[in-house]
Amino acid sequence: MPADPVRRKLFLLTEFGFCFRLFYILYAAKTRYIGFRQKFKMTKHTEHFTENLTGRTKLRFLFTAVLIAADVLFMWLFHRYPSFFFPGYRSVSKLWIGFLAHISSIFPIAVWDIGAILLFLLFLCSFISVIRARKPFLPWLSAVLLIIACLVSEVILGWMLNHYAPPLADEIGLEVRPASVSELHEACEYYLQKAAEYAPLIERSEDGHLVRPQFYAIAGTAGMSYTRISETWPVFKGPSVPVKGLTAAGEYLMYNGIIGIFMPITGEAGVPYTVPSAPLPFTMAHEAAHRTGIASEEEANFAAFLACIHSDDIFFRYSGYYSAFSYCYSSLYAADAKLARSVVQNCETSTGALLVMLDRREAAEVYQSYESPLKDISDQVNDTYLKTFSQESGIRSYGEVTDDLLAWYRMQEEKNSF
Repeated sequence: MPADPVRRKLFLLTEFGFCFRLFYILYAAKTRYIGFRQKFKMTKHTEHFTENLTGRTKLRFLFTAVLIAADVLFMWLFHRYPSFFFPGYRSVSKLWIGFLAHISSIFPIAVWDIGAILLFLLFLCSFISVIRARKPFLPWLSAVLLIIACLVSEVILGWMLNHYAPPLADEIGLEVRPASVSELHEACEYYLQKAAEYAPLIERSEDGHLVRPQFYAIAGTAGMSYTRISETWPVFKGPSVPVKGLTAAGEYLMYNGIIGIFMPITGEAGVPYTVPSAPLPFTMAHEAAHRTGIASEEEANFAAFLACIHSDDIFFRYSGYYSAFSYCYSSLYAADAKLARSVVQNCETSTGALLVMLDRREAAEVYQSYESPLKDISDQVNDTYLKTFSQESGIRSYGEVTDDLLAWYRMQEEKNSF
């Protein structure tokens, strides 16, 4: 409370006024609630509002329950007997996702991006209509739940069961094993060196900053980025339509710490327009990897790396090695911060390496500008989702691509030794 007498009186008056208004609001709410109950209690309006739990309403509730039960059953079966369902399921899933992707590619914008907002508004308006017209509530609820259950089932049965697929490393003949800190340090330097080779070849301003690439040119290349490597590893076969920019949800996703998303309902891979330049091709390739039936975030990261470094586009090659270095550096820093800092210090004589570090700082600045409390909530939701589908590491699985990158590094070293 203020020490000054005049301010103390004003403070008390303000507090009294606030309390009085609060009491009035609560009293008015209570009065209206009692009046509402008296008006509608045991009347035909109340009966009309809650009746009609028969016929089509019961059938919709029944179908909803059947769909939920089917989802749970298939998740249990795929988790218990993956060898029985794969690779057959993945092939069917690819056909379905490819069909959806080609249909949605007719539109220049992400269909789900706008469709999600329109569907929400439709639900909201229909709910308001039910309340205002005092229509039966349960028929509306049964219809809404059935629509949601159908969409969820399409997502789970059409794509999400790919989470139970055998490890990608086994399918492409990659030997993944634990690594020492010294080996992680060597891999980190290797990927930095590879990124540094391409860094000066990309268009930059006079002060070394990356020139922002044309978004849809990159999106088109990213969509076709798996065509080449699918000839060597058929597991990467899938639709080659362009990745899309997210118009409505893009900024919201960035504030949630999400820089890309794949939507199984429409088969669309999309990223916000504001993703930093250096990781942009890699991020697009990551989302495109999900269209090939690769559900694991760790494996989608490694698939994106392979797609980028085998691309004819220098910018994609740079983005692939840049992202590989970023993941390895983060893992090395967590294991031995002093050793990780030495990697940065040793690159001060390399122009290419300095450009890589400049791009990392610029990307970090962009991500920091989107820091918000929403990110913690989003991380929790994403973590729960991933663990539900047997990714025990949750959101930490994004960084587990380091194990695959180390295996790839060993493979390259063995080739060079002959």
